[in-house]
Amino acid sequence: MQQTVSNPILEMIGIAKSFGKVKANDNVDFTLQKGEIHALLGENGSGKSTLMNILAGIYSPDAGEIYINGELCRFTSPRQSLEKGVGMVHQHFKLIDHMTAWENIIIGTGSGLSLGKNAVVKKLKELSEAYGIVLDPLKLVKDMSVGEKQNVEIMKVLYRGATILVMDEPTAVLTPQEIEGLFNVLRRMRDRGRSVIFISHKLNEVLDLCSQVTVLRAGKMVGTISTEKITPQTLVELMVGHQVDLSIERPNPLPRPVCLNVEDLSVRDEHGSLMLNRVTFDMRPGEILGVAGLAGSGQKELCEAIAGLQPKATGHIEFDGKSLLGHTPREIIRMGISMSFIPEDRLGMGLVANMDIVDNVMLKDYAFYKGPWLHRKEAEDKATAIVDQLEIRTPSVNQVVSRLSGGNIQKVILGREINLNPKLLITAYAVRGLDINSSHTIYNLLNQQKAKGVAILYIGEDLDVLMELCDRIMVLCQGEVTGIVNARETDKEELGLMMAGTVELSPAEKSRSAALLEGQADPADKEVRS
Repeated sequence: MQQTVSNPILEMIGIAKSFGKVKANDNVDFTLQKGEIHALLGENGSGKSTLMNILAGIYSPDAGEIYINGELCRFTSPRQSLEKGVGMVHQHFKLIDHMTAWENIIIGTGSGLSLGKNAVVKKLKELSEAYGIVLDPLKLVKDMSVGEKQNVEIMKVLYRGATILVMDEPTAVLTPQEIEGLFNVLRRMRDRGRSVIFISHKLNEVLDLCSQVTVLRAGKMVGTISTEKITPQTLVELMVGHQVDLSIERPNPLPRPVCLNVEDLSVRDEHGSLMLNRVTFDMRPGEILGVAGLAGSGQKELCEAIAGLQPKATGHIEFDGKSLLGHTPREIIRMGISMSFIPEDRLGMGLVANMDIVDNVMLKDYAFYKGPWLHRKEAEDKATAIVDQLEIRTPSVNQVVSRLSGGNIQKVILGREINLNPKLLITAYAVRGLDINSSHTIYNLLNQQKAKGVAILYIGEDLDVLMELCDRIMVLCQGEVTGIVNARETDKEELGLMMAGTVELSPAEKSRSAALLEGQADPADKEVRS
């Protein structure tokens, strides 16, 4: 399965790295050719990040060698790696909001701002023309879209002379139109002799963009294969070591009365800026309502307002005939409303990092206990069941949460919230950072809750999943609802235009969106809503 290359720009041979008793990389080989876009795939904890952090000079390997253009390299810092032409674009951008693009790009080069704005801007324009990157060097980062910020990150490593570009989950928060623009940039980089290592959980993107795929499993290299010879199903089997059903079930919701009604919901931040503007929608039991939108479009404020965590919310929120607005989460529980909330900020809001899994399960359970005593044995049993059901990789249920991987942390909070048997489940990016096998486990759990009659508000960033899993999709753009569509009938182009706020619905489409907004059946879709 291993591909033979004639003139590689990068060779990583026999790379090994352990953290205590855990072998993150176990004799891994990785080869990258000049002018190639090469995917690196694997489950959470397979060793991808460790391997790339070694290449980027963040970690030093316990064993193995790295050759760039045939030269043996030993990196002890990221600067040394960059000097040899390796640039990494992280999933979470490292930019200063109140500085311009050119200032962000020049910081860290060692020359400060001494080169002068004109010289830097001239070089950036030359790079923009060469690679087709749309960039305004004088624009403040705080005024940029997510796609523009990513272009700044790419330009940052190109400006510093990178010939090997590592892209970590680069499409996670982009619209379909921005993704296509990014792919065009990467293809032009490939055609000009630069090489790209592309890390993603989106297999269709990997097969569309990359020529080769290297798969890691449990710290070891499974192999490298041409994308022309493989399917998404085969890739998943290589990653997990067994067959996985990639289909997402979507049972039709039954006609039921509205349980959640939101009208004219507006939220302002601490500075008085309007984050949500008169958002109106409703939900029914046994329905999954997806929410799509670019990062910062009001998703966080929407979730927190419904869950009782937004004191600056105005409008009307009603669940099962009871008003929620103005009530704290504890008051909502005392009202007899069973609601679970999986926040975007797992450790900041959802879990306590220095407590173990059992204690984090008890954080929610203790509110239902009567009397002064806590039942730790009961919480241990629940924690054990959650670990088994979601296949959480942990030495025991007494493991401190902060020592778990990001994916396993997400599983802990999801399992805890579902264990409460809620009537309303709010999930913010429930599968962010999870490998495809773990993601499908989550989708199945959500469908089980749907079958029980739970109303599920699903905030997601993968439009393919939103269209396969959800019944309706509500799109937010700059805090406003730009449309609600039937997930079975829409496409990524329509969703992308609404996410960017550039779509203009016809009168018929506006009427249909209004009906879906109110949870009413579309006349053309009666069989779906019945």
